[in-house]
Amino acid sequence: MHKWIGENNETHGKRSLHSFSWLQNTSANKNGINLNKDAYFFISAYDTDLIKRITKGILSDPETFCGSKVIDIQIKNDTEFGTKERFFLNSPILIRQRDGERINHITYLDANFSELLTENLKGKLLQANLPIDGVTIELDKSYHSPTTKLVTYKGVENKTTMAPIIIKGSPEQIAFAWTVGLGESTGIGFGAIK
Repeated sequence: MHKWIGENNETHGKRSLHSFSWLQNTSANKNGINLNKDAYFFISAYDTDLIKRITKGILSDPETFCGSKVIDIQIKNDTEFGTKERFFLNSPILIRQRDGERINHITYLDANFSELLTENLKGKLLQANLPIDGVTIELDKSYHSPTTKLVTYKGVENKTTMAPIIIKGSPEQIAFAWTVGLGESTGIGFGAIK
């Protein structure tokens, strides 16, 4: 992502108002992953200028990793939402809480998961100068098999959540969450929702 945004960019290291999914439609084996012809990932951002920069970066250097590259870009319009929406994840949600010197990774198994996820979204809404009143996020408790997933990033093991979530709020707040992702580190591939 940051290769396409540009080196030393202003989004690196800050709370991300963008997200991108993990690769979809792939299969894994003992040697790695297979990128099928219909494999894809998506990028979304609140700032349309950022999407333009990323698109320009992809067009000038489409290589991703291990010889793979982007061969097609599709731009999609925002979806219209109601005041309560259920979302599946395209990458797991990371949410943490500081406890003195210790940082705890919070998952759906923790009582404060929904509260911290809601507070995180409110922080992003404030950063974008959007209203925060009335927005809430909760785990879809009707889903029968939520899971935790340990994801290692740059040597750090992150305990994350994979489960559908429900967002309540104004259509604008829900569209914003859908665009920027949920939880922390959406700029490195966590918390993308579909």
